[in-house]
Amino acid sequence: MTVADRALPEGRYGKPRARRSRRTTAVLVAAGLAAGGAVAYLAYTNLGTAPIETERTAFGNLPGNRMQLTFDVTRTTPERPAVCIVRVRGIDGQEGGRKEVYIPPGAPSVRMSTVISSASEPVTADVFGCSYQVPAYLSTVQPPTG
Repeated sequence: MTVADRALPEGRYGKPRARRSRRTTAVLVAAGLAAGGAVAYLAYTNLGTAPIETERTAFGNLPGNRMQLTFDVTRTTPERPAVCIVRVRGIDGQEGGRKEVYIPPGAPSVRMSTVISSASEPVTADVFGCSYQVPAYLSTVQPPTG
């Protein structure tokens, strides 16, 4: 007689549990795989490569608390216009000024250059972020004045 064949003392360990059926196990495994697939898909769509990538190529001070910024923009959908927000920061790290730059439809990669005004003397400039959600006032034929 093996250990597995022995009967347990009555009342000492409680009632024996009923074993799960194979069908229940298969349903649980399938549900786990489906949930894992859904999580993987959402992670891929939300954390995958960015539709617009930028790289700062140059920046330099100009008179009057202004700075010129040059940056490259690479888009996955170049036939759509985009907008990039650029900014300058002072020696204390605080943002001194920001500007929206319209990126017209065209080539997948484009080099842009702009001048940003600052409230104090700027020491660096960077691209804060880009989006395909272009505000109406940037996409009109007549640019705003001022």
